[in-house]
Amino acid sequence: MKYKDAAVAQISELADGEMKQVSANGAEILLSCVGGKFYAVGAHCTHYGAPLVDGVLSGERVVCPWHHACFNVRTGDLEEPPAFDALTRYEVKVDNDQVIVSVPEGASDRRTPLMTKRDKQDESLFVIVGGGAAGYAAAQTLREDGFTGRLVLITRENHLPYDRPNLSKEYLQGNAEPAWLPLRSEDFFVEHDIELIRGKEITLIDAAKRTITFADGATLGCDALLVATGGVPRTLPFQVEDQGNVFLLRSYDDSDAIIAAAEKGKRAVVIGASFIGMEVASSLIARECEVTVVAPDQLPFEKILGPEIGQLFQDVHEEHGVKFKLGMSVTGFIGPEKVAAVTLQNGEQLDADMVVVGVGVKPATAFLKGLALHRDGGVIVDEHLCAAEGVYAAGDIAYFPNSITHEYQRIEHWRTAMQQGRVAAHNMAGKETAYDSVPFFWTRQFDVGLLYVGHANEWDEIVYQGDVPARHFLAFYAKGNRVLAIAGMNRDRDMAAIEELMRLDRMPTVARLNDGSTNFLKLIETTGSDDNSQATQKVAHDVIASGVTPQNQLG
Repeated sequence: MKYKDAAVAQISELADGEMKQVSANGAEILLSCVGGKFYAVGAHCTHYGAPLVDGVLSGERVVCPWHHACFNVRTGDLEEPPAFDALTRYEVKVDNDQVIVSVPEGASDRRTPLMTKRDKQDESLFVIVGGGAAGYAAAQTLREDGFTGRLVLITRENHLPYDRPNLSKEYLQGNAEPAWLPLRSEDFFVEHDIELIRGKEITLIDAAKRTITFADGATLGCDALLVATGGVPRTLPFQVEDQGNVFLLRSYDDSDAIIAAAEKGKRAVVIGASFIGMEVASSLIARECEVTVVAPDQLPFEKILGPEIGQLFQDVHEEHGVKFKLGMSVTGFIGPEKVAAVTLQNGEQLDADMVVVGVGVKPATAFLKGLALHRDGGVIVDEHLCAAEGVYAAGDIAYFPNSITHEYQRIEHWRTAMQQGRVAAHNMAGKETAYDSVPFFWTRQFDVGLLYVGHANEWDEIVYQGDVPARHFLAFYAKGNRVLAIAGMNRDRDMAAIEELMRLDRMPTVARLNDGSTNFLKLIETTGSDDNSQATQKVAHDVIASGVTPQNQLG
């Protein structure tokens, strides 16, 4: 392979902790200075191609501004999903105050992480049940971690693992081709000896025996098991399977069925103002449907994001023609096989060519035996995502301890599932790793995108910075003077910095946020010296509560 050296910058152009995008020999490169040394990697995130220079550099870690994949700028290695490829790394040298990068011809901006293959002499068998975000991430990570035994990934669907968030967004809108959806090609699984079992229904998993029973009576035993079966969409009490124009949206096939229905009839009723419901409404408008959203809530997302942001999303949808029937429940469908209308609790009827039900999901755990389940059906796991000896759970079904609050919670986010899949795999491979990642999700509806970091089931107050109606803001959800979550719109770099501050337990206090002048990017640079962070105040509180003065503690 031919390499070409290119001078891309003067050393004076980058201070320590800064990065810059440069071009060399046909390649786009992210150049960074960390600890007085220069490093060069691919310039674009391997997830959706975001320019990493618009993200945040935290030590050797760069955070993507769009969906918060993280990479090491020294090595290019992947540190956090939703990306699953690493960045290409380029050799760098300094000569006469110039930074010189060596770039091969036809360089790619990504590389597959180094992965092992199966060794036939290794008789161990690891099984992953579920081909979603957590399941796929775990399969790749096990091979990255050097597992050389037989590795089996089981999915009830007939598809390769695919990009599920796209189902209610670009794919449903018609802006993503089917070829874009698979996370990896068939050849990838063959090359890395990841055995895919598709279209297989499981009727029982016995945790104590680590055995799986299929609907056809076949069984499979294993040495280690990861259960990552995701969620099952909730249905309405009067909903039956043979209503041909009533749809759920959880799978690739569900999205295809909704697309087909939208080609035939244009009057759509969406039941539920959930993220799925609202994204579906946005996508069906793009397909020129007439859409009405019905939900018992007074505002969309009010319980999750608060009334101000809920009103903003309602306004956005109404600007694009979506109609709402809020504070209202659906009491029935009219039509035995094909629904012609939806009946509301006030007696009103909404004519419909199609109905999409988006009223949440429940953990797919009914077939589990021998595992402790939470009352909501989630699998209770420890900080290593272990549910029983040799059995792990990750993704939508995992009920896990929050590393900051130490409260148990279950989160239904794509990226969280991938993070947990990686951590579960590390532990299956013998690399004891606690799950302490920061939750993150995103939604895009029409031309409006929202990012959300952390997790708050409830809060005492919301501190706003910016202008919610102007769609340029940060919203901090605080309880007991501690920030638990943040929502942001058109503040991508701030949100990337905030995730890093949460990961490092260096978020500013609520009092400091209330003055409205916090520079989160600057806080990343001065993380070690900030004395107004939540962590610092927690330490001070703990010391005072213990009756030990700081001087005595240090002395």
